[in-house]
Amino acid sequence: MITVVGSFNMDLFIEAPRFPAPGEAILGRNFRRAPGGKGANQAYAVARMGVPAAMIGAVGQDAFGDEMVANLLEVGIGTRGVVRRDTVASGTAVVILDATGQNQIVVANGANDTLTAAEVLAQRDSFVRSQAVIVQLETPMEAVEATLRLARECRVISVLNPAPYAPVTDALLHLCDWIIPNENETAKLTGVEVHDSASAASAAVVLKLRSACPRVAVTLGANGVWLDTPEFTGHVPGFKVQAVDTVGAGDTFIGAFVARLVRGVPVREAARFACAAAAMAVTRRGAQASIPTANEVEEWLRQNGAAA
Repeated sequence: MITVVGSFNMDLFIEAPRFPAPGEAILGRNFRRAPGGKGANQAYAVARMGVPAAMIGAVGQDAFGDEMVANLLEVGIGTRGVVRRDTVASGTAVVILDATGQNQIVVANGANDTLTAAEVLAQRDSFVRSQAVIVQLETPMEAVEATLRLARECRVISVLNPAPYAPVTDALLHLCDWIIPNENETAKLTGVEVHDSASAASAAVVLKLRSACPRVAVTLGANGVWLDTPEFTGHVPGFKVQAVDTVGAGDTFIGAFVARLVRGVPVREAARFACAAAAMAVTRRGAQASIPTANEVEEWLRQNGAAA
């Protein structure tokens, strides 16, 4: 099992021909909503890969909260660790998608900002039963630190996705078994600008020195991922696809990657599989709705594996 500690956000989408300039109003189309949030997305991806998952987080006592929790339950995710707040709304994200599939996102964290360390620690049983724990930075830092410390106490693999970027201490990074940032997050954590696999390699070395974390994966969007681990160090390329919606692609990668790792798949192969899952996700709309199953990814790899 994999436990995910993190955020819930109801994503509200509007498609636009381009992003508006400051102070400009433009016409969009195809408004829709879909359950999201980095934590919930990653838990959903784990479950879609066929690995049991549990979610720890906070939502409001509102219709969005009901819908987001129900969406996780539909794929078998344990939600005993999800707390409900009657004094604050569920997290909400407004997503603008341009004609190329790129996005701009504004998030109102809402209930996500209320998750406490005590509420994480109360779920020790979930940690004990897990093979890995994943956490991001869309909940309070005290909850993130409690997650990583409890994972260390329970001798569970701890995975930090430092997104969205926030300043973190070296002491917190020292609690991680895996750190998985994207290019921008890596640059802010290390001071090394990342624009290709060579610069990702340099940044990964700096991050490992800073964190004393043995395993770093720098995700590079469509260009794949740079891995720096004792088992394998090198570039795993991505797949060329026509993107229609990149929301949730990184979360798909992380959920799929960690799910393969706990199944005993070698690091390089797990990363290739996760790159394929993320490539499939960007060809579909929505965050959780776009995440493929493990069987779909395996079939897609059989048909498209040579295209990497």
